[in-house]
Amino acid sequence: MSPRWEKLGRLYAPASPPRHTKLSSHAANPLPVHLEGDVFRVFFNGRDAQNRSSVGAVDIDIAARKVVQEFNEPVLLHGPEGSFYRDGVSIGNLYETDDGRFILFMGWLNPADEHWRGELGRIRVDERLGFQVDPAAPYLGRNAEDPVSLSYPWVHRYGPGAWRMWYGSTINWDAGNGEMLHVIKQAASEDGVNWRREGLAVEYAVNDAQVFSRPTVLIDRTGRHQMWYSYRGRQGVAYRIGYAESADGVSWNRQDADAGIDVSASGWDSEMVAYPYVFIHGEETYMLYNGNGYGASGFGIARLDETVVKSQ
Repeated sequence: MSPRWEKLGRLYAPASPPRHTKLSSHAANPLPVHLEGDVFRVFFNGRDAQNRSSVGAVDIDIAARKVVQEFNEPVLLHGPEGSFYRDGVSIGNLYETDDGRFILFMGWLNPADEHWRGELGRIRVDERLGFQVDPAAPYLGRNAEDPVSLSYPWVHRYGPGAWRMWYGSTINWDAGNGEMLHVIKQAASEDGVNWRREGLAVEYAVNDAQVFSRPTVLIDRTGRHQMWYSYRGRQGVAYRIGYAESADGVSWNRQDADAGIDVSASGWDSEMVAYPYVFIHGEETYMLYNGNGYGASGFGIARLDETVVKSQ
């Protein structure tokens, strides 16, 4: 059965006036971490006046769909001059290794005389949900497999000795139609630290789906892998949320028409839906996602409208 999502409304939008200059606009890439009961701490990417993104946080009761606490200070600032994340941080998901809990992120550089680009960094997350970039250099940088730019990593741990990552990689800045070609690739690891890059994960189609971002993966009890992501085709077309399935997490079948969610007729998500994060809480499966303006209008929540067996 194709997934179908019931929109439950917008959960959070940046305050006006802003609570902090580094979080003056946007609430992109929502990442929920369970605290207790129905309360989640949702980390997100806010921007300053120069469009540099840092990480903010808000505690939300997702059952009541209300903000419990909003934090005035950023959890993590974009990097200093000379760092690979000087111009921004775009967060992925929280995962565990034997060495602790981590979040991978896209670190942005926007040089004045070059094209912007990204490489992947790693955040160490402590017991109090504090963030520290570790190491200071790119964790997964550009190389022969990914020579241009990297983005939006998602990591899943299958069990001892088995991790898989899906991430974005730019093939070129112009695929012949004025729009870049940026695809979802994959990597494998036996320790959650050292990664073996394995190439393209999801097929693309120029003019239809050629720019992908922020994959989120859910695995059910049967082993079926479900992936949602942002995608767009030609230049000037706004992001939509797409969908792919896989039996093993390696070979994927793109089925964007089955994503189960689209823009609304009006309101905060009427022009764009993007940057999904799918997770299970209790007996329900939820999606946090962004609307218009790449997260400028905040993030909302949707619920899967069919019973889903908790993933393993």
